[in-house]
Amino acid sequence: MIKGMVTEILIYSVSAIGALFITGFSVHMFVGGLVSQETEYQLIAGACLVVASATAYMAWDVIQNRSGKK
Repeated sequence: MIKGMVTEILIYSVSAIGALFITGFSVHMFVGGLVSQETEYQLIAGACLVVASATAYMAWDVIQNRSGKK
């Protein structure tokens, strides 16, 4: 049981890191050079915050469903 949980946590972690990297790079490619560097950093931070929140919610929902609480 513990081994499966560790594997699942590892998979979620790799997925979240990849999603955040892709999100940050996508925002950079869309707005890089069009806005100031400060604004670009703020947009990247905002987009990454949204993606991190969505990923955390999805992982929380899976945990809730598997534990039978939902």
